[in-house]
Amino acid sequence: METSSVFRLSPLIRITLLSLYVALTLPLPFLADFTNAPVPPGLLWVGISCGFVILYAVLTERVILNEEGIQVAYAAWVPKFFRKGWCLPWSEVQQLKPRTTGQGGIVYYFVSQDQKAYLLPMRIAGFARFVRTVQEKTGIDTTDVYPLSQPWMYLILLLFTLLMFLVDGWTILTAMTVS
Repeated sequence: METSSVFRLSPLIRITLLSLYVALTLPLPFLADFTNAPVPPGLLWVGISCGFVILYAVLTERVILNEEGIQVAYAAWVPKFFRKGWCLPWSEVQQLKPRTTGQGGIVYYFVSQDQKAYLLPMRIAGFARFVRTVQEKTGIDTTDVYPLSQPWMYLILLLFTLLMFLVDGWTILTAMTVS
């Protein structure tokens, strides 16, 4: 019997990013109506809804580890042309290579035998267990591999997002009562 582990995107990250999207876009149709903008509010609602679905699709990422290898996949309803995912057998993993990001963080790539690079998923729940499994299956030392963002960073972002909702409420109320 084959055992596999599924690691999903951290709920804190998913909730924070979806909330931030809503907080940033929710007032736009009300403001468009209030300012008589050339873009009709109905069109903005359609665009915001499409954007929400696209963001949600990206956030359905899951990492599947089994005896054969590692796979990054998305929900079945997400079109393959949009988010294809990837699969890499353990036997093909040559190394784990760090790269510095533009913001000064470090991301890691699996490098395969044919020198293709696969981004190590770093925003999943259970990251420490995930990295331990990668070390067990590949023999690569992962003791210095940490998530790109710490949970407290997303908690702060969520707090500020909730404050934005208060401002959004005031903005929407003002736009509706003045117009």
